[in-house]
Amino acid sequence: MSNNILFIFEGPKTEKSITDNLIKFFVNENTVITCAYCTTIYKMYSDISADEYLDTFNLVKDIEANKDTLKDYKRSDFAQIFMFFDYDGHATNASDKKLNDLLDFFNEETEKGKLYISYPMVEALKHIESYDTFKDLIVASQDFENYKKIVSDNCIETLKHFHLYDIDTWKTVIKSHLMKMNDIVNDTYQFPISVIDQLTIFSKQIEKHINKDKTVAILSAFPIFLHDYYGNEELRKRIE
Repeated sequence: MSNNILFIFEGPKTEKSITDNLIKFFVNENTVITCAYCTTIYKMYSDISADEYLDTFNLVKDIEANKDTLKDYKRSDFAQIFMFFDYDGHATNASDKKLNDLLDFFNEETEKGKLYISYPMVEALKHIESYDTFKDLIVASQDFENYKKIVSDNCIETLKHFHLYDIDTWKTVIKSHLMKMNDIVNDTYQFPISVIDQLTIFSKQIEKHINKDKTVAILSAFPIFLHDYYGNEELRKRIE
């Protein structure tokens, strides 16, 4: 069985910067290949709606930006597919119903792929203004368009550049986001006691934030992916 993993990103730059650094410390027992979908998750909704037998790998392989990267691979070369996209509620084709359907559809990494969502977008990973206040950090939907600047202006200085994260930075950031995930779902700001699936997180974001006051709680997909990948106890050991 192949030990290759395929990461599919919304964009070609920021997410790759994160994972190029991340895999120095995590997931390095496997070969990780990265590619980009080059548009929002909501465009993918129209693609899968048109073809229920959609082959995720061939969909991204046909994208011009990925042709060189994936030209020598076929689907069977990858044991797992993981997808990282933004909630990005200001996109013109955004829809919570569509996203719910996508999370339900892309729920198995060994088949069509497993989808992970960052709220509101990939820069959430570094959007920690203070570790003491991160638990309550939210952003209004009206500010999504300016979110990158908001993060750059307010995040902790040592978190600004993903490629500079060392293992201690990663441990602190991962723990903070997983504690926040647990608080969103279980109202407890501490390291979770079990894995929490993407649909549950999304439903709690809708209940507590999106439908309530048109905000989202800041939350990155990458620590949650690691939590799923290693399991609760193993990841706890790795970041303690």
